[in-house]
Amino acid sequence: MNTAIPTHLVMGFLGTGKTTLLRHLLAHKPEHERWAILVNEFGEVGIDGALLSEQGALVKEIPGGCLCCVAGLPFQIGLNALLHKAQPDRLLIEPTGLGHPSRVMDILTNEHYRNVLSLGAAFCLIDPRQWQDSRYREHETYRDQLALADVVVANKTDMCSEAELSRLRHDIAQGPEPKQVLVETEQGRLDLNWLTHPHAPERRAAHPQAHAGKAERPMLAAHEPPLSPARPWRRYGNHGDDHFSVGWRFLDEVVFDLDALRAFCEAQNLARLKAVVRTADGWWAFNQTDRLSVYRLAPQKESRIELIDASPLAAAPLHEQLMKTVISLPSS
Repeated sequence: MNTAIPTHLVMGFLGTGKTTLLRHLLAHKPEHERWAILVNEFGEVGIDGALLSEQGALVKEIPGGCLCCVAGLPFQIGLNALLHKAQPDRLLIEPTGLGHPSRVMDILTNEHYRNVLSLGAAFCLIDPRQWQDSRYREHETYRDQLALADVVVANKTDMCSEAELSRLRHDIAQGPEPKQVLVETEQGRLDLNWLTHPHAPERRAAHPQAHAGKAERPMLAAHEPPLSPARPWRRYGNHGDDHFSVGWRFLDEVVFDLDALRAFCEAQNLARLKAVVRTADGWWAFNQTDRLSVYRLAPQKESRIELIDASPLAAAPLHEQLMKTVISLPSS
C-alpha cells in the first residue's frame, strides 16, 4: 500500500443507527473503490457482518466485548489481516455502542500505522431523544465517544421533537474546542462528502481509562464444536457495561416461520435486537431499536439472533419462545 488509507470511526450508543448509516454509505460508495469494515459487537454471535457484507464491503467482526478491551495484540492481528486481505481504499471501524474508543484511536495513530492509515473524520451518532436523558449525557463512555467525534450526527430526526433537537444543537454548540459539526439526518442518510471532513488530532477523551481494568480477550478463540444436525443450535450470553445479551446460532438447515419470528421480535421490549435467519420464504434480516425493520438478505452460512438490554434477560423462557417459531429442524 503506497497511500495511507482514509480511516473513520463510527461511534454512538446502542440503537442510534450506526449499522444503518454504514449500509447507507456502502450503498453510495464509488463503484471503483474497495471499502473494508472492522465491526465490533457487544454480543457473542456477530450479526453486523452479515448486514454489511452484502453491500459490497469486506467485513471483519470482533464479537463479544468492546474494542477498547480487545485493542491490544488481538485487535492489531485482526486489523492487519483485514488490511492485507481487502487492501481497501477506505476503512470504517464501528466500535460497539458500549465501547470506549480512546484506546482504538491511540493504536490507529501509533508508529506502526502512521504510514498505513490516515485517520479521517470520526463520527458519533446521537438520537436526540436519548440526549434528554441524563443517563446518556453523563455516561462516561458516551461522553467520550462524543468528545472524540469531529462530526456529530443527529440521527432519527424524523422521530424527535423540535425541542429535543434544539437542546442538542445548543449543547453541541457550547461544547469544547475544537468545535464540532452537527449534521441532522434520518435513517442514517449521511452524505458521503462528510467523509472528507478533517480529523482534529487534538481531541481528547475525558475518561480514557474508563475500561482499563478489563481483561483482553484471548488471542485465539476457544475451540468450539461446529453446529451439526445432532446439535443444530447454540446459545450464548454476555454481561458488561450495565448491559446483558443473549444470542443464538442455528445451523442453516433450521427453518423459521417468518410471521411467527416477526411476532416474537415485536413482542420484545429491548435496547437492541438483530437477526439474520432462514425462513420458509428465504433469508431475512431483522433490525430493531424503536421499530422493527425486516428485509430480504442473501443466503448466509447460518442463522443468528441477538438480544441486548440494560436488564438481565431470561434466557430459558426466551429460548422456549424462540423455538416455537421454528418449523423445521434437520434430522440427526
